Amino acid sequence: MKRIVIFLCLMVAGTAAWAQSKIVTDSIQSAKLGCEQKFNVYLPSGYNAEKSYPVIYLLHGLYGDYSNWAGTGRMKDVADELIACGEMVPAVIIMPNAGDNDVHNYQNGYFNVKDWPYEDFFFEEFLPTAEQKYNCGGCKGKRAIMGLSMGGGGSIVYAQRHPDLFSSAYGMSAWLDNKHREVRGSNKSGSKLSITDESVREHSALDFIDNADDATKAQLKTVKWFLDCGDDDSLMLLSVQLHLKMNEAGIKNELRVRNGGHTWEYWHTALRLSFPFASRNFCK
Repeated sequence: MKRIVIFLCLMVAGTAAWAQSKIVTDSIQSAKLGCEQKFNVYLPSGYNAEKSYPVIYLLHGLYGDYSNWAGTGRMKDVADELIACGEMVPAVIIMPNAGDNDVHNYQNGYFNVKDWPYEDFFFEEFLPTAEQKYNCGGCKGKRAIMGLSMGGGGSIVYAQRHPDLFSSAYGMSAWLDNKHREVRGSNKSGSKLSITDESVREHSALDFIDNADDATKAQLKTVKWFLDCGDDDSLMLLSVQLHLKMNEAGIKNELRVRNGGHTWEYWHTALRLSFPFASRNFCK
């Protein structure tokens, strides 16, 4: 009888351990960037490597790194709650690294610049490697992208430039252009931060819509778009402008201007909108 009780306790403990969600820190050696790139991966409760999952790419902002969403953003708590109550399907959430807190001495950003071909790294090395390892994504219908500030702009622009790869894109407080120096970096030409500033200007999400031909607009209509920015955020006008430009181009999109600023409090609550949005737009 004692052996049976012990066996049952071990089974319960094993089931509990199996059922827990977790965040794994992993890395990839990039030939394109010439360095090792760390990233975090959220694995939902009951994750089974033999089963295929949809994937969400969750991008960090300027002055940040891959650890921000799991730490300050507490994304695991939100994902666990939403999955448990059925508002979100179980999904793998991948949080890549595109910079460092020291923006003056390390290159930041999601676009290709001198000695930092990040977009090439993301699509040619990172995405296929991570999806194969964690058995997720694999097609447009099972892949979404979102992020905050610099990562919000990166998410929108990535989906604009690669609409065949993403079912949805969600920009939180998105840095979508730097035409009017919405974010002011170093004035020193060629400095790391000034390069990031210029890359955002050169990859303007607003200009992309202005310059899109009919074929491009047709492709953009296959992506679900959501812009979310606080009413006290200095970047709010960019989201409003992009929303209006997309409407004029006939590209359906959603805009939310909620109470708040450029803060973690705002982005944490944005997850409660963005995760279900991505989930609703995955293929069934």
